[in-house]
Amino acid sequence: MTRAAITRDKKTAPEENVVDLEMSTGADSHMGLRLWLRMLTTTNLVQTELRTRLRTEFNSTLPRFDLMAQLERHPDGLKMSEISRRLMVTGGNVTGITDQLEKEALVVRDVDPNDRRSISVRLTPAGRTLFDKMAIAHEQWVVEMFGGLGLDEKVRVHQRLGKLKKHLIDNLKR
Repeated sequence: MTRAAITRDKKTAPEENVVDLEMSTGADSHMGLRLWLRMLTTTNLVQTELRTRLRTEFNSTLPRFDLMAQLERHPDGLKMSEISRRLMVTGGNVTGITDQLEKEALVVRDVDPNDRRSISVRLTPAGRTLFDKMAIAHEQWVVEMFGGLGLDEKVRVHQRLGKLKKHLIDNLKR
């Protein structure tokens, strides 16, 4: 398709039919595949922007933010294995991020007195202060990125994705 044709299509097509990369599967492709590719493309766009902004504004990364977010919800700390489970990453990834955060005095490790092999991680006061600033900015960025949708549209998409999530949980083999 030529640039002129794409421009013409964008001017005449409804917003939901804008030609973009996930549409390269063709109009006759199964709609489920097209939906998956649209969701993936959108997620990647949002994540890329969040990564860029966290790096620029806070010299941080999205995995560090995610780990700190888990710890913020659990002031008494979380076991390393629980952090790994919640973030759906390997223990090695959690250890590497925790090592860096600990060097920066943003988290501390606590040994369980009843099980010396069990280590919990918690935010330090400095870590909590930094995370609070990052969380406020993160929320504003997400609100801004989703600003192209009205409240009713956000509610509908949220409800439909909830329905899809329930279907997947109920029907997929684990």
